[in-house]
Amino acid sequence: MSTVGAVAVRALARGYPWPVESSDDLARALGFVGSELDAATVVRAGYVAGALAALVGTAAAVVLSLAPTTVPLVAAALGLAATHAVHATPGALARARRTAALGDAPGLVGRAVLRMHVEPAAERAAAFAAETDDGPLARSLATHVRRSRGAPGSGLGGFADEWGEEFPALRRALHLVDAAADAPSGERGRSLDRAMTAVTRGTRDRMAEFGARIQGPATGLYAFGVLLPLALVAVLPAARVAGVPVTVGALVLVYDVALPGCLLAASGWLFTRRPVAFPPPSVPRSHPDVPDQPWRAVAAGLGAAVASAALAGVVAPAWTAPLVGVAMGAGVALLVRYRPIAAVRDHARAVEAGLVDALYLVGRRVSEGTAVETAVERAAAEVEGETGETFAAAADRQRQLRVGVERAFLGDHGALADVPSPRARGTATLLGLASEEGAPAGRALVSMADHLADLQALERECRNDLARVTGTLASTATTFGPLVAGATVALAAGMGGGAGGTAATGLTDGSTGTGSSATGVPPLPTAELGLVVGIYVCLLAVVLTVLSTGLRHGLDRALVGHHVGRALPTAVCVYVGSVVAAGVVV
Repeated sequence: MSTVGAVAVRALARGYPWPVESSDDLARALGFVGSELDAATVVRAGYVAGALAALVGTAAAVVLSLAPTTVPLVAAALGLAATHAVHATPGALARARRTAALGDAPGLVGRAVLRMHVEPAAERAAAFAAETDDGPLARSLATHVRRSRGAPGSGLGGFADEWGEEFPALRRALHLVDAAADAPSGERGRSLDRAMTAVTRGTRDRMAEFGARIQGPATGLYAFGVLLPLALVAVLPAARVAGVPVTVGALVLVYDVALPGCLLAASGWLFTRRPVAFPPPSVPRSHPDVPDQPWRAVAAGLGAAVASAALAGVVAPAWTAPLVGVAMGAGVALLVRYRPIAAVRDHARAVEAGLVDALYLVGRRVSEGTAVETAVERAAAEVEGETGETFAAAADRQRQLRVGVERAFLGDHGALADVPSPRARGTATLLGLASEEGAPAGRALVSMADHLADLQALERECRNDLARVTGTLASTATTFGPLVAGATVALAAGMGGGAGGTAATGLTDGSTGTGSSATGVPPLPTAELGLVVGIYVCLLAVVLTVLSTGLRHGLDRALVGHHVGRALPTAVCVYVGSVVAAGVVV
């Protein structure tokens, strides 16, 4: 939990000084996320947040001129939702972090297995697996390794038992790795292969089961959270003609508050049931290719907002200008803020892409008696892409600085010094170890290549299992949802104009019309209806993009921000374009 969030929780908790009861699960969740808050403080904050939300809901219902009988319902719903959100957030954060942590399980086991191929010592394999990454799983293993110093065992057993309930395949794999240290040399390789098979098969099975299980909930989310609400927009004028009191305030409450809230809750429900995630490499703000100048994003966002709003006011109805300005400004600001991080990650993935071929070539030559340093230089000329460039840079540093393989890759100004890839950095460390072992390490390097190929195939298969669901969500957020929304708003405007005996002039000049239906109820103002639905489209783009990205990669701030930055401008442009195009036809 962030520092700002902790301060806010403490401030809210001061408003409820009475004793409260808290659960052990809440305390464990707070401990797992590393929060200094205690469970009782969170419970008190939830009660105060609920009371404040109920007051805000009451005021909003009055301002929106809702029916008197609806006001207490709105207040109660918002109050209970706020209380539950505060109480459930630590548990949701803990589950999300466990999910992301378990995504590192195949990589962690792979690093331990690769180290065991070079030197059959479980203690060193455990330390290597912990030191070559900085994720939650690696930090937990590092804690067990420190505890095991000076005592029997390597730390792998205790770590496996701690995470075994979350992921039984991880426990089985690590026990096999631990047992391989004492196995005869002829059996050791088979034991390590079984360890990799256990964790990869367990991960694959869990993700395939999850992909099949969420088909139903995702379809329901798509149908009742997107298609049905958008289809109902077109019948709103007919409902008013029939005497149903549909007001703009009610539409704001339903489309811009209730529906996004339900979508957000459903997304959280799906996130908490995801078994593992494969988050992208973590890129710190101190990275030399990531500018630490937030004002650039703000300035770019403001410029894009003003320019796009002015353009929308010329080519589209006047009411679209503020909507387009806010959406375009927010999207451009997010892109400018997170695009450098995305570029660093793309480079890291490009370096990882050719590691399998590079390791295989190096391993074969080392087995034939070639020195690792020479094998790295030759592989650089044979491997294409950024992996070959990285190996070539390491070979140059070996010659120029007269340093070993590991320092050529990972030392100051090394070829991988600014590449945030635990997989590539672990590979470089093992190449350094292989340079000390000589020819016997060649077979271990070939095995490393095979294991890396298995891990890359595992990640591809797991993401492909979710591709149908996440692809539908992403396309709905940016294209199909805004397209249908714009067409239905134009249709509703045309029906409203017909009912009131006046043209739907609000579609072109923003006027609201002055006609009335046969029942004496004035038609829905096109500008206000378009803004309400437009805000819903933008919120839909954000929520569905976060859900799609989170299901595939985990909830990484920079990755989500970059995808949302692309989705928001696309969605608002499609929506406004659909309104204009459909308005011409209607």
